[in-house]
Amino acid sequence: MTAEATDAYLLLAAFVDELVRCGMTDACTSPGSRCTPIVLTLAREPGLRAHSHIDERSSGFFALGLAKASGRAVAVTCTSGTAAANLLPAVIEADEARVPLIVLTADRPPELRRVGAGQTIDQVKLYGDAVRWFVEVGNHRASFETLRWIRGLACRAFWTAHGDRPGPVHLNWPLREPLVLDAPLPDPPIGGRTDGRPWIRRRRGSPGPASAAGIGLEDGLRGIVVAGGSERGLGPEIPEFASRAGYPLLADPLSGARTGPAAIAHYDALLRRPDRFDAPDVVIRVGDLPTSKPLRRWLAGLGSVRQIAIDPHGVWQDPDGVVADWVHADPQVVLGAAAPAPAPAGWLEEWREADGVAASVLGDLFGEELTEPAVVWALGDRLAPDVTLFVAASMPIRDVESFWPVRTAGPRVLSNRGANGIDGTVSSAFGAAASGPGPVVLLIGDVALAHDIGGLLAAGRLGLGLTIVLLDNGGGGIFDFLPVAGEQDIFEQHVATPTGLDFSRAAALYGIAHEQPRTLAGFRTAVDRAVGSRGSVGSVRAVGSVGSVGSVGSVGSVGSVGSVGSVGSVGSVGSTMIEVRGDRPANVRLHAAAAAAVDRALGGGGRVR
Repeated sequence: MTAEATDAYLLLAAFVDELVRCGMTDACTSPGSRCTPIVLTLAREPGLRAHSHIDERSSGFFALGLAKASGRAVAVTCTSGTAAANLLPAVIEADEARVPLIVLTADRPPELRRVGAGQTIDQVKLYGDAVRWFVEVGNHRASFETLRWIRGLACRAFWTAHGDRPGPVHLNWPLREPLVLDAPLPDPPIGGRTDGRPWIRRRRGSPGPASAAGIGLEDGLRGIVVAGGSERGLGPEIPEFASRAGYPLLADPLSGARTGPAAIAHYDALLRRPDRFDAPDVVIRVGDLPTSKPLRRWLAGLGSVRQIAIDPHGVWQDPDGVVADWVHADPQVVLGAAAPAPAPAGWLEEWREADGVAASVLGDLFGEELTEPAVVWALGDRLAPDVTLFVAASMPIRDVESFWPVRTAGPRVLSNRGANGIDGTVSSAFGAAASGPGPVVLLIGDVALAHDIGGLLAAGRLGLGLTIVLLDNGGGGIFDFLPVAGEQDIFEQHVATPTGLDFSRAAALYGIAHEQPRTLAGFRTAVDRAVGSRGSVGSVRAVGSVGSVGSVGSVGSVGSVGSVGSVGSVGSVGSTMIEVRGDRPANVRLHAAAAAAVDRALGGGGRVR
């Protein structure tokens, strides 16, 4: 056993031990030669669950989904060369979505770089500015000083990933052969702290008085709260503030804040006529920008209306340049402390009445026909609070924002909306399933599923349960809503790109059960069966009863949706694909009919009648 190999393993063991002491519980590995010391160290660390993946792209997105769902940094490692480049899409999504990841890339040592050695690329700062911190770890003797340094390095990497703006950290590890030990490791000259705590602890101060002092709102303003996506959810303070102030709450389901008596579910339909309501006096924006184009267009057109953005990480979310005040603080603290006198009587009620009309119209229009909006409508009614719904970007997330109900206690909704790509959606959903403990449902289109079809391997290899609701409409449905749909000579082949896949065979290939319901009732039954519901699941959709601020519409009871079993034990959990066939042109017509029906019911624009 060479001294250099021993040193490398001792340093890696100390590094990984320190990550566990900081709070890490999961790591993702992919096969390779140069990464052997890292993989063996991670897989043999008793404090970690090591999730094995065939390819690095799936591994990166699995780690992303797991970190997104758990709120804890996940380590992901790979061998040298293009393997490291395959992690880039997940790193970019983690950067944009502010998800903590620790990327450990194996590399050739300096003497084998740029001399024609195989599987060698320039990995120094490979991910550019998409990472919060890059470290070229180097080759070192495992001395007292370097072991102390490596433990501190692990803590710094972990706390940086969990810093003021969470995100990915990249450590590049040059490793020399031999890559496998031929004898047990000796005891290191220094171990971790005897009480089990990290080598370096991070302490956060409490929010200062400036953050808790509020945002200088005047009394009696006609305000609006816009709540966009948030990886950890915005908490109850946001809907409570909106209710207290009498401000309509336009909350993307990704915010976790579409709840309470001030929440307006169907703002996407209502704001297709920007003049439907009087302009507010102030808009408070928290979380990421919502997906809804009508909402974004409405915000951009408010002119001199004061818009206040509150973000805990100081991230700028203002592509239209209309925000007047930026508050770098936790919105839960700021709005929890703000107590303006309520808005004038009738302000919130007008929005709620319009929202109730929209809900009633849409419910009647969708009826019992099995369509893409009806699937989202049904999921919004049926999924219990212990369920996580992971939604693919593109059309599914837009339908969720448009048709998801106000819930007193709804499921958590997650999506890769940092960079808004369809990359790795299946793998991310399985990563969320690995975080446990409740069931996870993936809502995805056929193109996004085909894009990450290799991610289905996690069902059998890792024994993870996932309910996949597949909207198979024969291509990228969102493109039918865009002007390019008129370019008929190239549209189908080069833009809509129908896959022609028989997804029942894909499900069989990966050991996943497959169902294809023909009716909406059959779809509901399939969902209930797949997520393990017990008994009848009641309706939870509020239809907008108006009444005093603080009262809510009639909301039915939610049935108990059971656990999918012990996540992580191979063979103990089954995954199911529920395929809903659709028609892209018919879907465009249905969306247009929905917008027109809501508009007619509200008098064709202007005020609610």
